[in-house]
Amino acid sequence: MALAFGLGAFWPAIAIGLIGLAAMNAIGRNPSAAGEVKSTMILAIAFAEALGIFAFVIAMVIKFIK
Repeated sequence: MALAFGLGAFWPAIAIGLIGLAAMNAIGRNPSAAGEVKSTMILAIAFAEALGIFAFVIAMVIKFIK
């Protein structure tokens, strides 16, 4: 169970960091598009975070089914 939750929390965290990095690079290259980039970044972060929540739910199911 710990492995399922650990990996399920690790990879979305890496993805969120990479999404933030790409957004900051895009804003640095084109500051006038900051609003559009931020809204897209927040949506992408929400999708990545959902994967972590799914991993948590699966880890809890594994724990309580055994």
